[in-house]
Amino acid sequence: QMTTLRITAGPYEFEARMGEEAAPKTCARFLTLLPYRERIIHVRWSGEGCWIPLGDLDLGLEYENHTSFPAPGDIIVYPGGISETEILLAYGGVRFASKVGQLAGNHFLTITKGRENLVALGKMTLWKGAQDILFERIG
Repeated sequence: QMTTLRITAGPYEFEARMGEEAAPKTCARFLTLLPYRERIIHVRWSGEGCWIPLGDLDLGLEYENHTSFPAPGDIIVYPGGISETEILLAYGGVRFASKVGQLAGNHFLTITKGRENLVALGKMTLWKGAQDILFERIG
């Protein structure tokens, strides 16, 4: 049984499935945060993505199922270290990076419904600023 989340971001609604087989610790940790409310802003270094900066928050995670090139609809978490802890949602081409260079984040969540609105969300965040985002478990 796959865990399913509803993500409401700006005016858009998405469904996503957790990748518990590939990133079990990251998924388990994120589930403890639900419902999770925050704001997303457009990335500075990584390309076509939106992110949630989390500063020096220690989620107690290490690398698992990590990538520097999340596909559109992939959500990754960077557990911290050489850059700040963050969550990133790719809506287009991404090479995950910070001011210190290329990073890798744990791919733990994949959008399965509403993908047609990813680019619109990304462009809205780029041109209109921060958008509210809510992650809720629905299955």
